[in-house]
Amino acid sequence: MKRSVKFILGGAAAVAVASASWLGAAVAADHNDPPARIGGVIDSADIADLYAWHTADAQTLKIVLTFAGPSNPAAGQAGAYDADVLYAINIDNSGDNVANTTIYVRYGQNDLGDFGVQVVGLPGEAGPISGAVETTLTGTTAKVWTGLRDDPFFFDLQGFQDTLQLGTLSFDNTRDSFAGRNVTALVIEVPVAAAIGGGSNLSIWATTSRI
Repeated sequence: MKRSVKFILGGAAAVAVASASWLGAAVAADHNDPPARIGGVIDSADIADLYAWHTADAQTLKIVLTFAGPSNPAAGQAGAYDADVLYAINIDNSGDNVANTTIYVRYGQNDLGDFGVQVVGLPGEAGPISGAVETTLTGTTAKVWTGLRDDPFFFDLQGFQDTLQLGTLSFDNTRDSFAGRNVTALVIEVPVAAAIGGGSNLSIWATTSRI
């Protein structure tokens, strides 16, 4: 599965979310019904959204990848970590739509059943960052966090359905159909200078694959 974002660095923080497509097939998915699991179980390889922005001082690039959701909260619920899924976050800083940097992320489980994460290819880092999930992991200049979070995607599903039925815009910006539902999130912070190199634009896309 693939998600992509693109933005131009400026004086203020920028946020962008782009449409989704499946690699190798002309099939689209919205946030709630990836083709592989309509009516089925939640799959850790299903990307929900990809967000990217920089801080107001344009010093730090923040990337958030959400997947395996949305799901209803439950007692003892944890993130959906799958050691057989490889996550790739690609960064193009030269405008040719070819990744100059690829960040790879994998999850694993120890003998006690505890999950951890390893992230390699982080801009500005000489080696990988690894450690337990639900923990802020720090490198030389980068930070990584992953775990269960309330789905940040905002959408008024009732308003959408009413608009289709009535033919007039019926959205309510206080009504969020995804509020209180969970996704697994991967959060990465790296220096903008390390990610962008000598360029001025960043294109970022994420893919998942089973290995």
